[in-house]
Amino acid sequence: MKKVGFTRSIHFKFVMIYVLLILLAMQIIGVYFVRELEDRLVDNFKSSIKERIDLLEFTLKEELVKERDADDPTLESEVNNILTDSTSSDILEIRVINNRSRIIGTSDDTNQELVGQITAEKMIKKVLTIGVVMDNIFVDNQTGNRVWRSATPIVSNDEVIGAIYLETKIEEVYSQLNEINRIFTNGTAIALGITAILGVLLAQTVTRPISDMRKQALAMAKGNFSRKVKVFGYDEIGQLAITFNNLTKRLQEAQATTEGERRKLSSVLSYMTDGVIATDRKGRVILINDPAANMLNVSRETVLSQPIVSLLGLEQYTFDDLSNEQDSIILDYSTKEKPYILRANFSIIQKETGFVNGLITVLHDITEQEKIDMERREFVANVSHELRTPLTTMRSYLEALAEGAWQDKEIAPQFLDVTQNETERMIRLVNDLLQLSKMDSKDYRFNKDWIDFIRFFHRIIDRFEMTKQQNVHFERFLPNAALFVEIDQDKITQVLDNIISNALKYSPDGGRVTFKVIEKNDVIEVSVSDQGMGIPKDNVEKIFERFYRVDKARSRQMGGTGLGLAIAKEMISAHGGDIWASSVEGKGTTITFYLPYDRIQEDDWS
Repeated sequence: MKKVGFTRSIHFKFVMIYVLLILLAMQIIGVYFVRELEDRLVDNFKSSIKERIDLLEFTLKEELVKERDADDPTLESEVNNILTDSTSSDILEIRVINNRSRIIGTSDDTNQELVGQITAEKMIKKVLTIGVVMDNIFVDNQTGNRVWRSATPIVSNDEVIGAIYLETKIEEVYSQLNEINRIFTNGTAIALGITAILGVLLAQTVTRPISDMRKQALAMAKGNFSRKVKVFGYDEIGQLAITFNNLTKRLQEAQATTEGERRKLSSVLSYMTDGVIATDRKGRVILINDPAANMLNVSRETVLSQPIVSLLGLEQYTFDDLSNEQDSIILDYSTKEKPYILRANFSIIQKETGFVNGLITVLHDITEQEKIDMERREFVANVSHELRTPLTTMRSYLEALAEGAWQDKEIAPQFLDVTQNETERMIRLVNDLLQLSKMDSKDYRFNKDWIDFIRFFHRIIDRFEMTKQQNVHFERFLPNAALFVEIDQDKITQVLDNIISNALKYSPDGGRVTFKVIEKNDVIEVSVSDQGMGIPKDNVEKIFERFYRVDKARSRQMGGTGLGLAIAKEMISAHGGDIWASSVEGKGTTITFYLPYDRIQEDDWS
């Protein structure tokens, strides 16, 4: 088993959870503390300023309502004296505005030119209109510091007679708050460090016995049951360690008992060539040997605990049906491309009480046996049919001759001619069967020699062209250069005779038979094409089977045995080549085969 990394260990997780909980708690406390502290500091600052504004409002109100003589100082000079006495280091500017929004005084010497002008501050206009105190905090773009500004109405006899506009430095409050945050952060870091150390020490007391049990579990997985877990205490983890040691002892005893049985069963299953599948009492697979897994094309891991009826594809059966099945069941997994048949035999596993405890299934691959039996039955049926037809015809004509037809000078020669044709047909059939029998024997030999295939092919085509009785045109596409191949000349002649004969038989009057030879890398490809009736698409692959005919009536009428292309396939395969057909129904058929071709040998001959 892969070693657990430190960051994935329970030790690390325990410490991290402990630290994160402390961090979360301190963060919650810190957020609440800082927020409350900020509110308190800001409120205290505003309260202190507002007390001074209230005093200033009282003084300014007396000056604004005071009636002045010609000898009295002007209102602006009195306001200016009051503002000069009211300024301090934390106040940036104080402005006094009358009820007509005109500035009548400011504490900032740099803004004295504003005195007598109409203010453009929206906050002041709202205060003069609705008579309530308004304030906000903004950041000075020049200094980057926070500034608190407020506008307070001056009220006399429930009438707003002016307003006090104030800008103060509140940045110092936030500076104090930042310093407090820094102190709190440092304290949190120190607390977390101490907490982490304590967490490591605490986690060791919990994870040490767990780590020891993990090592014991790994040793047990490797088959070592002699090691014991150390008991560090008698708490819940200590009791778990004691129970773990007892479990180890029990497993050691059980493992010793089952190991012997497993070896016996494994030895029996390993040397069996048949597939064996065992199930529990519910029909779920608990054991499958390698031959069975290979037969069913499954892996042992994926089929364990799978129902036997699903594994074998016997959905129409239940587990009880299989348990009571006395005969074999044939499992047909054949496809269009490949036959595959298994035979399954079932026997139940019973306890002494007679209770069914499971099922044993034995699988046998009978594909080849079934294929041979089917081919044998089909071959016997075909041979019987092919021999019975001419024999029946001969018997009928011979009976007619025996009954006196031989005396008829017109009928007797016709009957004898039919009898002779049927006899020759049976001879051809028997010869073809003997030829196939020789091809199937392992000691069959070919007399191969190096020949110029182009010249050889021309001779065969010339022979058919001179002897053909049909009105069929021959068209040749053969290379001009010689192509030397190693073949049995007689056998390839027989192959070409069969192919060309079929092309002539099925070519229409005035049709064309095309001959081609193409030189490829290591083979020569030979093809013969006709313009006959063609072969249905589903039957193209079957024309090389023994006794197969597309149109049986017409083939027999033309004297065919149904073995010509089967013999051709056997001979081409024996030469290391292959043969196939392509056809378009109603337009014609092309038979193509290739033979091994060695360019080096050709260079030697040339």
